[in-house]
Amino acid sequence: MTAALSRRQATLEELKKSPGRHKVSVIITTFNEEWNIAACIESVMWADEIFMVDSYSSDRTMEIARQYPIVSRRREYFGSAAQKNWSIDRVKHDWVLVLDADERVTEDLAREILEILSDEPEYRGYYIRRQNIMAGKMIRHSGWSTDKVIRLFHRAHGRYPNRRVHADVDIEGPIPILRNYLTHYTFRNFDQYLEKSLNYARWGAAQAFREGRTAGFKEVGARPFWRFFRAYFLQLGILDGLHGLVVCGLQGFGVFLKYAWLWDHRIQESMGEKVELPTFDDDSTTWERGGEDGSGPEVQS
Repeated sequence: MTAALSRRQATLEELKKSPGRHKVSVIITTFNEEWNIAACIESVMWADEIFMVDSYSSDRTMEIARQYPIVSRRREYFGSAAQKNWSIDRVKHDWVLVLDADERVTEDLAREILEILSDEPEYRGYYIRRQNIMAGKMIRHSGWSTDKVIRLFHRAHGRYPNRRVHADVDIEGPIPILRNYLTHYTFRNFDQYLEKSLNYARWGAAQAFREGRTAGFKEVGARPFWRFFRAYFLQLGILDGLHGLVVCGLQGFGVFLKYAWLWDHRIQESMGEKVELPTFDDDSTTWERGGEDGSGPEVQS
């Protein structure tokens, strides 16, 4: 029996005890996630540290999280990238696994991660594919079938860019894709997903405004249509049934809202009015990579 096969047949506890294994810290970002946080934490109880950063939830997220042996902190929300960089600088271990509260690590994925960390990892970061669940159904098309994110990496070699939305971590060198999947419960109900879409559109418009971009007929009219057409027809969202129609429709609607908001910001600016934008994190230490060990500034508990 080869060593690799032996590791695949080992339990999570046995893999955790592998001599010389690199320890891993899990980072979870939350805001009003009482529906998700317990299942998310339980899916990573095999990790060496679980660090949760909460954006001042008004529901029972913190109350539920405190029932588990984790580190929990609160921080004003300046976007997902800022929250994750801030957390990366405060965890104990150099290898980090970053999760949103609506994601779950399967046992197979946990085993694969521990297998990688049992030896000297060949790469500095790894993509993980996501299986996206919408209203109880796995979406197999609609552009979601190729969804992958960089979530496992060495913090000395990874940093999120200064963007309010759609920021993926920058990693030096090649990035392979793990065999196993994250499970992503992206759509609990329409109200929850619509609120998420509105927030992403608002933040995306603010990001584009700060970058000096403008919005005309092409952005407000053509881009949303193309987004829907591509997802529903070219990426076969039509095969996902009514779920696919809703997913693709909301994708197009989100693009429309983003550029309509940007158009409105430019109108306000041209009229000499103050454009109210969400707060951005302009502290340079949030975006700069730390020292050789990836560590950031010391903070008080």
